[in-house]
Amino acid sequence: MVRSIIIDTDPGQDDAVALLLAFASPELNVLGVTTVAGNVPLSLTSKNALKICELARRTDVPVHAGCDRPMDRPLVTAEHVHGKTGLDGSNLPDPSTALAQKHAVDFIIDQVRSNPDKSITLCPLGPLTNIATALTQAPDIAPKIQEIVLMGGGYFEGGNITPVAEFNIYVDPKSADIVLRSGIDITMLPLDATHQAMIRQDWLDHLAAWKTPVGTAVSGMLDFSQRFDVEKYEGKGAPLHDPTVIAYLLDPTLFSGRLINVEIETQSELTLGMTVADWWRVTNRPANVTFIRDINEAAFFDLLTQRLATL
Repeated sequence: MVRSIIIDTDPGQDDAVALLLAFASPELNVLGVTTVAGNVPLSLTSKNALKICELARRTDVPVHAGCDRPMDRPLVTAEHVHGKTGLDGSNLPDPSTALAQKHAVDFIIDQVRSNPDKSITLCPLGPLTNIATALTQAPDIAPKIQEIVLMGGGYFEGGNITPVAEFNIYVDPKSADIVLRSGIDITMLPLDATHQAMIRQDWLDHLAAWKTPVGTAVSGMLDFSQRFDVEKYEGKGAPLHDPTVIAYLLDPTLFSGRLINVEIETQSELTLGMTVADWWRVTNRPANVTFIRDINEAAFFDLLTQRLATL
């Protein structure tokens, strides 16, 4: 059965790999790509999404630019990880295709309304600004969405932009709070899982040896972005965060977690953007998120390698 998805993203090297994995997977019908400000500003995330669509030869998939700043705070970006372009290391040419005219938020609302109920899964890979804005502007779409599968948060692993906050949630905590309170079925791929999906140099060398446009671009991009994380994580490798969302859709048996209450800290200066996961179910707050804690790393990379090789 083919699953219809919208990928909401802020490319970012790992976002780019997630897009490529989705495009290489016939089980997924990518209705569109929506972009948001996050890893780099919106103009660059949108340009990067077009580049990846062209790399995958999927210019049939529309790219819609969305929100250029969080709901209620200044934008925080991550050029220190992803480089000035967001895709440093890829050497991809500027795109020849153009963005779709419709705003990303309007595209999400229209797609959910015009398709059968519970037929669209939203896949946010960056800050949740577009998703929260769509839910705020059109609350009627919430019960029509099949599921939200997102990369974000972290509990046992702490944070990667502050001691307690994961980057995507920290950029726009208010939006994350709105999404988690929406009543939609949500699966969260947090740092607790993605920190088990560590890039290995021999894997990058294997991709480069293909001498294909995709193999060259992915190995170059990840070689660039991993330099920051290899130092940060003391030589253990660099986590490949965002492709876990697509891998979960393709084979959820690669992952394990539990349905728990998850809430976002939106007030404290010290812990702003913290993902408060009630893993041990010590509160009476209702469960609202399937929180993934573990991943089969070897099987994940096997799946990713097999699919990327088809592009």
